[in-house]
Amino acid sequence: MIRAAPAEAVISIAGHVPGEGSVGEEVFIDDHDIINEISLDEEDLPDQDDDDDQDEDMMDEIEDHSAYAFHGHADEVFATACSPVDASLVVSGGKDDRGFLWSIGSAENVQELPGHKDTVSTVAFSSDGKLVACGSMDGQINVWNTATRTLQGTLEGSESGLEFLWEYICCHSNTVTCGDFTPDGKLICSGSDDATLRIWDLKTAQCRHVVRGHGYHTQGLTCLAITWDSQSIVSGSQDSSVHIVSINSGKVVGSLVGHTNSVECIGISPRYFFYNWVATGSIDQTLIIWDLTHQAIRSICEHDDGVTCLAWIGSSRYVASGCMDGIVRIWNSLSGELACMLNGHRDVVQSLAVSADGNSIVSVSSDKSARVFDISMFK
Repeated sequence: MIRAAPAEAVISIAGHVPGEGSVGEEVFIDDHDIINEISLDEEDLPDQDDDDDQDEDMMDEIEDHSAYAFHGHADEVFATACSPVDASLVVSGGKDDRGFLWSIGSAENVQELPGHKDTVSTVAFSSDGKLVACGSMDGQINVWNTATRTLQGTLEGSESGLEFLWEYICCHSNTVTCGDFTPDGKLICSGSDDATLRIWDLKTAQCRHVVRGHGYHTQGLTCLAITWDSQSIVSGSQDSSVHIVSINSGKVVGSLVGHTNSVECIGISPRYFFYNWVATGSIDQTLIIWDLTHQAIRSICEHDDGVTCLAWIGSSRYVASGCMDGIVRIWNSLSGELACMLNGHRDVVQSLAVSADGNSIVSVSSDKSARVFDISMFK
């Protein structure tokens, strides 16, 4: 039973009525203040289960802009890549310890890439598209033939004959979090949670430079990208900093100051783009477009949540960002304006990849799905 009080008593709770105490103090209703009693059935009261059902209904009503969705994974999906020669071929890997090779628009052309005992955290195609590799947190890399769909080999420890690759990992004092080949194929650059960047010579298996200490990151590296001329590395860190390192000298030659939280992704503008730009995404809810030559901000793209991944779209002016709110956004890098929002995911977008023909972007998410969106209008 709920008892209704006079209007004056109600006002005295929210604000201040002379004689009823000062602002912020509790005001009590006496029996003589009661003017009416109203009986309510418990069934009329809001039910928590009803609220939960409404939340689920709202999730069901999320607009889905994807042209195709792949649901082969049984857990969160962390990594994806598109074939550089076959515009329909995609690889993805996830927390279910599996990789999948699948085709956009086809539910039949699916090949599971098994053999791992832990999360598949990285995937990549060879430059000619003939091979695809899946790397797992179990320390194993499986390499598959994309034509025959057969296992070509496994890289695991020193028995693989690639001992020097494992030296790269072992020489860091903590987990290796990012790495890449230089575009000229001569060097490997690796970043670690130990806050160091190492530059390795592929022919001699020797470490040319170790970048660390004053003027560099103070916390673990999260991402890196290498310029097309193989001259510079741009690295990001948990400490919100972005630094530019000369590959030849191993020295820090510049810093991009603008983020206020962990930098999660970096992308160099396309090889044949008009300008020498780089994009960085951060948990601080911003994607920043930088002029790398002048080390200056060109534009700041504001998000509603942290930015987790990015991808430049072909040789166009557009760059895509994946976000913790599950939305893929397309930005005009010249103006910094939002060009498009692509909905469909219900959880964090973990990775993005653009198809060889530039018509599609693939996004993978913690919601266990991979989705394909049409971006042909941004080529």
